[in-house]
Amino acid sequence: MAQDAVSSLVDKLIPLLTKEAKLLRGIHGEVADIKGELDNIQSFLKDADTRAAAEEDMSEGVKTWVKQVREVAFRIDVATDQYLVQVALHDPHRRGFRGLFQKTTHLLKTLKPRHEIAAEIQKIKASIQKIKERSERYGFQSTDQGSSSGSQSVMWVDPRKDSFYLDDTDVVGIETHRDKLIGWLVKGRSHRTVLSVVGMGGLGKTTLVKKVYDHRRVQGHFDCHAWIPVSQSYNVEGLLRSMIRQFRNARMESLMARIDAMDEELLIHELRDYLRKKRYVVVFDDVWKIDFWEDIKHALIDNNKGSRIMITTRNTEVVDFCKKSSPVHVYELQTLPPIEAWKLFCKRAFKFDFEGHCPPELRELSYGIIEKCKGLPLAIVAIGSLLSTKDKTIFEWKNLHDSLGFELGRSPHLSSVNKILSLSFEDLPYNLKSSLLYLGMYPEDYSISCIRLIRQWIAEGFVKETEGKTFEEVAREYLTELIHRSLVQVSEFDFDGKARRCRLHHLLREIILQKMKDFSFCHVLSKKGSNFEGLTRRMSVDRVSYDVLKGFEESHIHSLLLFNLDELPKSFMSTFFANFKLLKVMDFEDALLDFIPEDVGSLFHLRYLSLRNTKVRMLPKSIGKLQNLETLDLKQSLVFDIPVEINKLCKLRHLIAYHRDLQIDFSLTHEKGIKIQKGVGCLKNLQKLYHVELKHGGVHLINELGKLRQLRKLGIKNLSKETARALCDSIEKMNYLESLDISSISEDEIIDLQSISSPPQFLQRLYIKGYLEKLPDWISKLQHLVRLKIFWSRLNDDPLKALQNLPNLCDLDISSQAYNGEQLHFKRGGFSKLRFLCLRQLDGLNLLIIDKGALVLLETLLIGPSPQLKKVPSGIRYLKNLKVLGFCDMPKEFEEGLNPKKGPCYSIVEHVALVYLRHKVGRGYYDYTNRIIRSKNLTLAS
Repeated sequence: MAQDAVSSLVDKLIPLLTKEAKLLRGIHGEVADIKGELDNIQSFLKDADTRAAAEEDMSEGVKTWVKQVREVAFRIDVATDQYLVQVALHDPHRRGFRGLFQKTTHLLKTLKPRHEIAAEIQKIKASIQKIKERSERYGFQSTDQGSSSGSQSVMWVDPRKDSFYLDDTDVVGIETHRDKLIGWLVKGRSHRTVLSVVGMGGLGKTTLVKKVYDHRRVQGHFDCHAWIPVSQSYNVEGLLRSMIRQFRNARMESLMARIDAMDEELLIHELRDYLRKKRYVVVFDDVWKIDFWEDIKHALIDNNKGSRIMITTRNTEVVDFCKKSSPVHVYELQTLPPIEAWKLFCKRAFKFDFEGHCPPELRELSYGIIEKCKGLPLAIVAIGSLLSTKDKTIFEWKNLHDSLGFELGRSPHLSSVNKILSLSFEDLPYNLKSSLLYLGMYPEDYSISCIRLIRQWIAEGFVKETEGKTFEEVAREYLTELIHRSLVQVSEFDFDGKARRCRLHHLLREIILQKMKDFSFCHVLSKKGSNFEGLTRRMSVDRVSYDVLKGFEESHIHSLLLFNLDELPKSFMSTFFANFKLLKVMDFEDALLDFIPEDVGSLFHLRYLSLRNTKVRMLPKSIGKLQNLETLDLKQSLVFDIPVEINKLCKLRHLIAYHRDLQIDFSLTHEKGIKIQKGVGCLKNLQKLYHVELKHGGVHLINELGKLRQLRKLGIKNLSKETARALCDSIEKMNYLESLDISSISEDEIIDLQSISSPPQFLQRLYIKGYLEKLPDWISKLQHLVRLKIFWSRLNDDPLKALQNLPNLCDLDISSQAYNGEQLHFKRGGFSKLRFLCLRQLDGLNLLIIDKGALVLLETLLIGPSPQLKKVPSGIRYLKNLKVLGFCDMPKEFEEGLNPKKGPCYSIVEHVALVYLRHKVGRGYYDYTNRIIRSKNLTLAS
């Protein structure tokens, strides 16, 4: 990870030496020399990091060397940031004679900071030279020369070897998984088929597949079988030889001569000939390389005899590669449910005591320990085994409960857990390592907003520029890869299947926290420990007093995340930014904050500023000085007027600013946008602007919006009949627009959106809140549309006819008098991708027809209030994929028909997992009560 710190620093210096070379006047050569030396050191650092990962050959001298490299990288990073701040303080922007005068003054004023950084750079160069000399003393090899201690030669004792010797009584909770996999193996198509078991390290993939592989039904079904351990390093010829040996041994056949002398091509031919008339099964355990399939697919012939290939992996992308040339079944192994986790824990912790049962006095602490394991079998087994060696006392149990994170890195009983989970981290490229470590800055069990995380990664500089893609798209790919590698868990999905919120497994987070400390990546100030030591550029503060921040004068921190703090008073905030001049990321989300001081404008490097869900009412005019700001998040704050100075922020990409009043019900007035001043068209890089009030700018403001050609998401409030045409003209210019939210000034104001002749071709989400004389024709042409919500539109014609053939629509909401008609008819074959359907507050609706073969993928259906709809639509019985069915404030006879005991309509809905009735009980947005009619393994979200 020391190499990672240097790599990120080199990435930072490159644009400084090219695009911003003029800022380094007088020291450009020195900085270039440093970059060159860092390039040389990087290759040696890879060797050092590999040794550290393997926990071999890491003497105290080597550890000191790595630490010194990290400290030098820190010094360069800080010195560069400080210098750029000094230059920015005196940077002249004006031209002409006055500009020439200012330029001369600027050179004089920056002589001192140039001299200071030049002196610092000379010291840094001397330090780097000494470090380089020491690298030779410790025998590090450049990766360009070929490292003898590279990852290909890392040796360690694999803790999964226990899987080969476990009795059935030693494992729990695998019966359902085992039987499913056996069915896939011995039944189904005759084509060669790949079966993959996917999941994070420690889930028991090897244990499960070994039980399947050894099962008598499997052994008897196939002519020959082989179990091949793969892991991170393998030799293709070695794998092929191992397969030949195991296939022949299983059939008591002698090995052919000269097998060890055969090259890869001969081995492949030998295997194909041998397997041509046999039904075979082969297991490849612990595959890491994404394109592993390319190495072995030709050797395993598809002979139409029902042969099977099983793969265990942490990375779903390994499986995706197989789909090119073979049918694939994917089994995503999950963590143990609480009951099974408890059984496994007791089997281990009390194997020789209390007849395998937990004594009452240890039950509460045992539950707490199991909760920290989050259902991970490897952890439960390791911790249970450790506790089996301890005295069965409250003291011993509480000691482990309170220090589990520390024990993970110290106890030999838990080394297998640490190693298995750390392997996935060590396998990451350096930018993904930093991205993963960043999740450790969030509190335990915190459900992290993916878009928030992505914007912070970008602000940190973790995300590399890729031609043809936005930074946000590349960052989303990073997150997806971490999810595919089973390192990040998705805690909430969006309607379109993308990750909306994510988190770290508790034990993986403990390991991440230790690595953050080891690498000086971030310091976490929390109730568990608030002592700040060493060098770091990031800080996370959780559940401690703001007083702990007072000691950070002239802090080098560039990222600061605050969680669960007490009040941040005005007296404290007035000097806060003066102590954090190098901030890049400042996240105040949910903080008890009502004031931002004027000197926020001094934060030259600030790229991410979130005041979400705070009580801040006003932004200072100095906000216009934040020339590097990319994200300004004001959602659910009390900011309404945006200073005109914001138009100077040419790098701004995301301006999120609206307030939703949850004390009133859903209406045109329950959400309020922001007032933007003339000149917003200058923000050429803006991608998200959500929401803008049009009452304060009218047609002129809308014309300015038309200049924002990079917009991906736009929200408009208070659209009038007069401004609708101008908005249509501006929208046609937004070629990259993906999400559009339009609200009219009142429910009675007719807005005509018909004049858009060329809608944005990539539009995916469309929200229209207002009176439409007719549904705009262009909506039916939106081939990429996945979500459509219309409210208060008073349509007289059935909108389903225009919408039913949209190829990608998966979420449709027609509510709040959006349709005045009496009948809606979902016809056979229509809405083939729709998964979510809401039909709420349609007062005229008295008949809802659903044909057999319509809405075939629908999972959620919400209806009501519709006072004229007296009976449950009979077509609901055809919706075989329906999982959630809700009715709100429906007529009495409608609800009585759903009585499970005597309701005549209950049979229509009895195939649905969750059926509920909802009733409004107050004026607020969430003021509803719910009554469950039917529930099967599902719970109702509030």
